Amino acid sequence: MKNIEQYKDMIKPFLSQKRFYHSVCVCESAEALAKKYGADQERAAVAGILHDIMKDTPPEEQLKMMTRYDIVLSDVERSAQKLWHAMLGAAYLENEFEISDREILDAVRYHTTARANMTLLEKVIFIADFISADRDYFGVDNMRKAAEISLEQAMVEGITFNIKDLAASYRPIHPDTIAAYNQVVLMYK
Repeated sequence: MKNIEQYKDMIKPFLSQKRFYHSVCVCESAEALAKKYGADQERAAVAGILHDIMKDTPPEEQLKMMTRYDIVLSDVERSAQKLWHAMLGAAYLENEFEISDREILDAVRYHTTARANMTLLEKVIFIADFISADRDYFGVDNMRKAAEISLEQAMVEGITFNIKDLAASYRPIHPDTIAAYNQVVLMYK
């Protein structure tokens, strides 16, 4: 595994300046959350810096690359272009950056949808993406407070936020998101 500075240099050509800054902020948030909740800080930083590597790749190119990596989209995934970069990112990192750490790859893969039975590292990246220093959406302060209280509370808040946002605009909700929501709500109560 390379160090963070090497990964920063590697992802810079893929990302706009704004997206690169976001990735650095997620990296820092992930490291802080990992320290607070007992996850591996180095792996959290790596997953954080790499999580959006494919985000600025044009959709047509993303589809071509997914075909190359044998990624088959479900109907829900095909209709949700916002999810593609996570799926493709994990495949790209595995195939082109030769990252073999399954947990890092899964943290990248599920940082948009979440899923049931998430590892600690996956939860850290999911929440770090919500609360990174560059985020300024309505409700981010509540998310940051939830992340200070417990990772589980932050997961409930984050997944609920996603579901409400998708439902409000009549967009499909990925089955992994529903499964994650059901699990965290049942565990959190």
